[in-house]
Amino acid sequence: MRSVVQRVTRATVTVDGEEVGAIGRGLVALVGVTHADTTAEAARLADKLANLRIFDDDAGVMNRSVLDAGGAVLVVSQFTLYGDTSKGRRPSWIDAARPEHAGPLVEDVAGSLRGFGVEVATGRFRAEMLVELTNDGPVTVLLEV
Repeated sequence: MRSVVQRVTRATVTVDGEEVGAIGRGLVALVGVTHADTTAEAARLADKLANLRIFDDDAGVMNRSVLDAGGAVLVVSQFTLYGDTSKGRRPSWIDAARPEHAGPLVEDVAGSLRGFGVEVATGRFRAEMLVELTNDGPVTVLLEV
């Protein structure tokens, strides 16, 4: 399981002109699932997201988590994180999990984050989504579990 994580001051996700998810200060987590991923990886990813120390403390050092900062997480499914571009010019999606496997695991990530007490918003699985965000820093990290 992979996630591209961006620290944001605000973010929204829109489907067919309808805003389906929005957060203020927090994290946008684009989540990709591969075939071998299980609920254990989803739980580990949620734990990493909840406790990842990329928010500034009073001294300006990235030493606080989204939990410490009282922020939210916008979870958006992103199968293209498993695009293989090693050969040719067109990505191969063979490493991305099928929707029936990936969808529940992305939901597990969101549910586990809620279990930590994090406010969570989500996109809409398998929809064409427009994600708008203001990257704070900019801070962007790649997580892999």
